Amino acid sequence: MAPSANAPTFVLIAGYRLGAWAWDEVRDRLTALGRRVIPMTLPGLDETDPDRASRSVEDQAAAIERVLTSEAGPAVVVAHSGANVPVSVVLDRHPEAVRRVIWVDSGPVAPDYAPSAPEELEELPLPPFDVLGEAASLEGLTADVLARFRRRAVPEPGPVVCGSVQLSNDARRRVPTKLVCCSIPSGELTALAEAGHPMFAEVAELEHLELVDLPTGHWPMWSRPAELAQILAGAASTAD
Repeated sequence: MAPSANAPTFVLIAGYRLGAWAWDEVRDRLTALGRRVIPMTLPGLDETDPDRASRSVEDQAAAIERVLTSEAGPAVVVAHSGANVPVSVVLDRHPEAVRRVIWVDSGPVAPDYAPSAPEELEELPLPPFDVLGEAASLEGLTADVLARFRRRAVPEPGPVVCGSVQLSNDARRRVPTKLVCCSIPSGELTALAEAGHPMFAEVAELEHLELVDLPTGHWPMWSRPAELAQILAGAASTAD
């Protein structure tokens, strides 16, 4: 199906260690539904870039801004996991460039976000899966998917992992928002936000918020790609 001239473009941004390739299955399904899709590989996650280890949150946010201004137009931005930091920066600077933001097992960061990683960290490689699984659910990932993850993952640059941000534009909270809740159910997430949990408190400040549950692990683009694509397409229909 050819993309509609009036339909918003999807800009797909995966989390730590992942590039545009992480969205292959979701991209194919959205394209089949007539959507224009731009999956991104953020600065620092292109293994052919000789300076990738020095890339920063600022570099990543600038790359997203360039896509929005030169290729996508006002877009539906889909941010998974750790992509929430540069996307939050973009929303703070250019809320008018985003028709809707969809957080996939993620959410906006606090106005004074500061990570706990040590400043001297050079990069963050993919750990053994038993270690990774203690921090993020691997539910639904087959052995083949895990092998591809291991083969294609790129260590996250230290300046990205350690980068802090300051947000000040309240307009970012007025951008229509959808949270796709996977490893944490929507009811639990809402309770944490209302209780002021530092990881979720910003959710309680959003003015136009929808939540949908997609029960699976932290990487639904691999464990439930068809269902995720349908949710994204449906969420964007109100932005057409």
